[in-house]
Amino acid sequence: MPIKTLTAAALALGLSLPALAAPDDFGPLLTPQELSNLQGESAPLILDIRWMKEYGAGHITNAVNAPYPLFRGPADNPGQVPDEDRLTEVLRALGVTKEQPVVVVHQGSDETDFGAAARVYWTLKSSGVSHLAILNGGVEGWKAAGLNLDKQPVLPEPSNITVQLSDQWLADAEDVQAVVDGRDHALLLDARPESSWKGEDMHPAAARPGTLPQSKYLTHTDWFSNGPIIADADAAHKLALAEGLDDAQEVVSFCNTGHWAATNWFALSELAGIENVKLYPESMVGWSQAGGEMENVPGPIRNLWNQVKSIF
Repeated sequence: MPIKTLTAAALALGLSLPALAAPDDFGPLLTPQELSNLQGESAPLILDIRWMKEYGAGHITNAVNAPYPLFRGPADNPGQVPDEDRLTEVLRALGVTKEQPVVVVHQGSDETDFGAAARVYWTLKSSGVSHLAILNGGVEGWKAAGLNLDKQPVLPEPSNITVQLSDQWLADAEDVQAVVDGRDHALLLDARPESSWKGEDMHPAAARPGTLPQSKYLTHTDWFSNGPIIADADAAHKLALAEGLDDAQEVVSFCNTGHWAATNWFALSELAGIENVKLYPESMVGWSQAGGEMENVPGPIRNLWNQVKSIF
């Protein structure tokens, strides 16, 4: 019986499913050929996180459309993590379970695009999904490998997953504040370009430019040496060591909205195998809107902000 049919039958009877076997080398990255070879009982659930228009123009066979905004916050704070009830609703509709392996597929147009896949991967892992991978190179890599696309939409079998978000890989504003105040110790790692870290530009939804106090930057694009193809584990580990990042120190990855920061989190945690790496999802947009202390804020803006704070 096919996996989806088996899943539907079990759910209808109120039965729990045994864990579906995943290959020993499943994830955190798969090449197009590796994904193409996964068939039968080892077939993963493929989540195509592109917009419906792009998905409809051609997608990997059996891929379910799961547009990236489903895993994000509102326009004024897109880095915000949806609450557990919302994520439960979304993952059930997509057919996600905690047992079946999941592959996240993005467009693969450039390095920035990878951040969407990494953010969805982080959300799924935090939601308790056991086996995860990202298709390295995305749909563009799939096409470059000469593999076919399908235009037939896929209607998933709903699951009965209930999300309880883990905070193992999560840093919130209180955690960051504790680091800024010196009550906790962690490296605050800015994934944005150096110009953003220096306060020379800012996200449209941010209240002001600048970065977190005491932070250093490691631009998310540093993990890529072949266009949109991210480094392998060995290369990621070497870069992490070169940047002085290892298991001896907790790392909090941030950016504007937890998008580029998800790439740094993925590279450090999942590829380089470094423990104690956390993502600050709301990042500088959420932090600046809340009036958090910042560095590298241009002088005139800093002076104006200090005047506003003194009034209130």
